[in-house]
Amino acid sequence: MDLGLHYWNYSRPAEPELIASTLAETARLADAGGLSSFTPMDHYFQMPHRGGGPDDPMLEGYTTLGFVAAHTQRIALGLLVTGVTYRHPGLLAKIVATLDVLSGGRAFFGIGAGWYEREQRGLGVPVAPLAERFERLEETVQICLQMWSDDNGSYSGRHYQLEETLCVPAPLSGRRPMVMIGGGGEKKTLRLVARYADACNLFATSIDDVTHKLEVLRSHCDTEGRDFDAIRKTVMYSRGPLRDPDTFLAEAEVYTRLGVEEIQLLPDRHPVEFTEQVVDRLLPRIASLP
Repeated sequence: MDLGLHYWNYSRPAEPELIASTLAETARLADAGGLSSFTPMDHYFQMPHRGGGPDDPMLEGYTTLGFVAAHTQRIALGLLVTGVTYRHPGLLAKIVATLDVLSGGRAFFGIGAGWYEREQRGLGVPVAPLAERFERLEETVQICLQMWSDDNGSYSGRHYQLEETLCVPAPLSGRRPMVMIGGGGEKKTLRLVARYADACNLFATSIDDVTHKLEVLRSHCDTEGRDFDAIRKTVMYSRGPLRDPDTFLAEAEVYTRLGVEEIQLLPDRHPVEFTEQVVDRLLPRIASLP
């Protein structure tokens, strides 16, 4: 089982001039301490969540990852997850390839349908109906996969048309970034995971819920002719694991038996303190799970 760090809150410390140094120190600790991934959110405004909201600080995701790449050496980097309508897919493929090249091959591509319409309307980004967002999600994944391949030809979809799918330089070492589709929608999201993704990301709301979602994913894999075991399973654990480490580790052991390979943790205190304690108190015990 791997542990990743999901850096979702830029409000600690409260002073904006300390955001950069706190982010850099947290990333360095996560990198040196053995955490597997570092994932900011992809939002323009802070979510209305845990007492926060649009008046709280929020950084642009891919700019943040470029900054983090310069302060780390080994940790995987991606957004959890990119909102599909926030960037044109051709530009998005280029952004992710750029991150991969500049980070030495550490980028992965997290993508989802998006949901936070206030931030889109607020900044004038067109809002698509839900069904259309899933159509755009599928086309976006197709475009990115084509741009990261040897096929530089055109792409013609319902929503996007590209005359050339050039991406130079390509992602490093002849590989493409891992595609992770986030969300637990059973009819569309998990079907797209089965069809295209190298990894899924689910909310760790409960053991029973994750068990059910993985059963649905397995069914979609059977339909799509896909090897269920070839898909990396990850979950986002939003409860504070340091408040009750024994309970967290007991749940992590069950998730391991379900085939989950990574748990992303959300800091519930100053992120430097949180990361230090995760490395010191949780990682050694996670490593000993059967």
